[in-house]
Amino acid sequence: MKLQKIRSSRTQMPLALVVLGAATALLSASANAAELSLKGKRIGVAVVGTQHFWDREAFNGAVDKVKQLGGTVVPVDGGRDNQVHADNHDVLLANKVDAVISILGDGAVESKFQALKKANIPIFTVDHLSPLAINNTTSDNYYMGTTIARFQADSIGGKGKVAVFNAFEGALRICGIRVGLWKYVLQDYPNITVLKPELAEEFANSPEDARKKTLDLLSKHPKGSIDAIHVGCWDQPAIGVVQALKEAHRTEIKVTALDAGPDTLKIMAEPGSPFVGNVAQQPRKIGSTAANNVARYFAGETLLPQTFVDVIPVNGAEQAKAVYKQLGYGILK
Repeated sequence: MKLQKIRSSRTQMPLALVVLGAATALLSASANAAELSLKGKRIGVAVVGTQHFWDREAFNGAVDKVKQLGGTVVPVDGGRDNQVHADNHDVLLANKVDAVISILGDGAVESKFQALKKANIPIFTVDHLSPLAINNTTSDNYYMGTTIARFQADSIGGKGKVAVFNAFEGALRICGIRVGLWKYVLQDYPNITVLKPELAEEFANSPEDARKKTLDLLSKHPKGSIDAIHVGCWDQPAIGVVQALKEAHRTEIKVTALDAGPDTLKIMAEPGSPFVGNVAQQPRKIGSTAANNVARYFAGETLLPQTFVDVIPVNGAEQAKAVYKQLGYGILK
């Protein structure tokens, strides 16, 4: 009996300490979160454009979070022109902002980042890796690429011919990761062939551009000679791909893509839709997280080079409906 009491007291004591420690940690974390502030700070938010849902949501997420934390936003919009987006950083430099959140863009921004850094203005990026940035907030692009490859392979039973829209693999790092890992996974499916040449979508009016190119592709590949079409970096072209498949009565061809905004989730949720696989990003949360990281930096915290925001796999119509609701877009029946 005495031995049992001793054992009981020895097991209870650490448990009590663990509970106390956990409670202390939670209170500390809550206190730190409450202390985060951008009051008195002017934060530049530069976005490459706001025409596309993802870009607009990331921008709005950053803007809203800066305001929530008490900061003043200095917004600039590149109108989907990478050079205008880059030059907008000169505007932020001239405005002597306290920090910059730069959303997307290509290599044209790097010289602008150098000027900002020289002026001791910290840079935080969204979906743009740069050695000059304090932190880059992004989706888990590695997981996106591997997951969509498995979804696509499963949708055609691990064999068949696949066409891919892939204009941006070499131009944008995030696209390179997504497409590169899609190709890497498909190496484990020797009975899947990726058709050459790859198709190159356009950003401007991408659904219509992809519709026309898909119809041309189908004219060269009669029924039974192509099994799937994948859009390698995003999903707006997939809207046009699905339209073309319906026009040509070729909806046996499976479509996959990445981003899963509300418009493409709706298409996936349609009965018998050929659009079978996607991975949803959370662009508003990404922008908000980037702004929060600015506040953490000014609070003296050390940030990791990258902050990864979770993505949500979408495999089939029922998951499309569930994710549509989960992300707050409404309810699909």
